[in-house]
Amino acid sequence: MINTIKTDLAQISQNFIALQEKASTIAEIANLWIEALAKGNKVIFCGNGGSAADSQHLAAELMGRYKIDRNPMPAMSLTVDTSALTAIGNDYGYENVFARQLKGIAKEGDVLVGISTSGNSKNIVEAFKTAKQLGVKTVAFTGEGGGLMKEEATVCLNVPSKITNNIQEMHIASGHIICGLVESHFFAAKQA
Repeated sequence: MINTIKTDLAQISQNFIALQEKASTIAEIANLWIEALAKGNKVIFCGNGGSAADSQHLAAELMGRYKIDRNPMPAMSLTVDTSALTAIGNDYGYENVFARQLKGIAKEGDVLVGISTSGNSKNIVEAFKTAKQLGVKTVAFTGEGGGLMKEEATVCLNVPSKITNNIQEMHIASGHIICGLVESHFFAAKQA
């Protein structure tokens, strides 16, 4: 058991060392969020399964707080309203559960962050297509290859792994870094 733990931790460490190569992409994403929020827009998140939980987590970091006690920043996750998800899924198909919500709440200048380990989640790909029509910039958090989302995204953070749990670990860490950069940009004076 101890050897398994050490092996897993060594792999995770190597993944994060490799993730450093994505620093410029992470900075680009932080700048997209900053630009949107500075103009009074919002950051919208979506994902499925564990990535749904990550989308809720990151929206909460912006709306609540990350490290600084400060005013909320407008952010939300499209995964939280089970009535909307089930009604849209039933009436329009599961591939439209995020796109349909986006049509109702998004405006030009917002940013949509889609989180998917495969990068091929149909409902996120459809949401990205809808976002383009609405003038909403898109950020894909994916695994190594990027999948179909990479082709549709304004920016793609395709983290260096093909293993689901390792991808998720890097997604949430990258999201935390971005939240920290955004928070510091707007509220650095409160940090002192």
